[in-house]
Amino acid sequence: MPELVFFSGTMDCGKSTLALQIEHNRSARGLQGMIFTRDDRAGQGKLSSRLGLVTEAVEAGEGFDFYAHLVGHLSQGGRADYVIADEAQFLAPEQIDQLARVVDDLGVDVFAFGITTDFRSKLFPGSQRLVEIADRVEVLQVEALCWCGARATHNARTINGEMVVEGAQVVVGDVNNPPGEIGYEVLCRRHHRRRTTASAARAAALSPDVLPVDRTDVSARS
Repeated sequence: MPELVFFSGTMDCGKSTLALQIEHNRSARGLQGMIFTRDDRAGQGKLSSRLGLVTEAVEAGEGFDFYAHLVGHLSQGGRADYVIADEAQFLAPEQIDQLARVVDDLGVDVFAFGITTDFRSKLFPGSQRLVEIADRVEVLQVEALCWCGARATHNARTINGEMVVEGAQVVVGDVNNPPGEIGYEVLCRRHHRRRTTASAARAAALSPDVLPVDRTDVSARS
């Protein structure tokens, strides 16, 4: 039976890599799929992985209708054995419903990939709808790690290495953005709650833990 499957995880846990692997495996068996994405770091109409893999995709922007697009494609003699929708957290709830209709009415498997919560630990509307109606929700097993080595469960937005908790829900960035730009970092719950990023932890480690010692004084006493 066709399914709507939601593959979820934090940033940097290999969601887009898995999407590309599913595409490779199925196309290698002669199946034909349609790939959709939204606001990918590589630009419009791209599905990219941090490993450097990139493929063409249909940009599913605001107001895009997945069901109508698939119906139009099939009506013109096209083929679609499966659908891949990356960056699904950015989709509107009604677009998730359209993906469910693709499964139920057209009999096509849909594999959606996305992060579950935003930088404030609030559910993205698209992810929330997927959790509500997906046939399966799969948490990716490739665990991203917090700077402390614990399993990363939260996405933090940073500016100059400092965590911020205000701003628009959707701001495109990456975990490797240079200082001064909006970036993202994955943290464990404890350090997300404490707003302790890797940069903040390094700064704290460099702070003196004891009162400074006047080495001239020490020498004189010797």
